[in-house]
Amino acid sequence: MKVEEMDDLDRSIAEWKERCPEFAEGFKEGYESFKVGVLLCLSREKAGLTKEEMADKLGSIRSVITRIENDAGSMRVSTLRKYAKVLGKKVNLEII
Repeated sequence: MKVEEMDDLDRSIAEWKERCPEFAEGFKEGYESFKVGVLLCLSREKAGLTKEEMADKLGSIRSVITRIENDAGSMRVSTLRKYAKVLGKKVNLEII
């Protein structure tokens, strides 16, 4: 993306990435966790399940579902697989 096509947030992020390699790496990792959480939330909603219903199916409580969807980076793979199974999905992990 060209600099003139970026909004202020994108420009600011790009500048921080150039100035600070640690920020750049942390941003990438954080974004991936955020993306997983959003995908889980959207999948749950598409399945017509509330957070409470999802929690019941996982033998958990609503706040755990909120934490999973807001901070997927700290979730264990086994939890991710259980979450996906409730939705009738499978998890496909790939190391590239």
